[in-house]
Amino acid sequence: MIKLPRSQLLRMGLGGLLVVGGILGFLPVLGFWMIPLGLLILSHDLPMVRRWRRKLAVRFGQRGRKK
Repeated sequence: MIKLPRSQLLRMGLGGLLVVGGILGFLPVLGFWMIPLGLLILSHDLPMVRRWRRKLAVRFGQRGRKK
């Protein structure tokens, strides 16, 4: 498990860079996988993104119980 930086500013910068890099995923070095990772890091500090993450977790949790 990789630990996130303790500084909120550093976490937000890292998450923002990952999202922006993911948008440029068509370039050879960058990839679209960076967008969800950046949003996951941003969800630690931003309430709006945290709500999206919780809704997604609930949706996938309900899908797992139906089987």
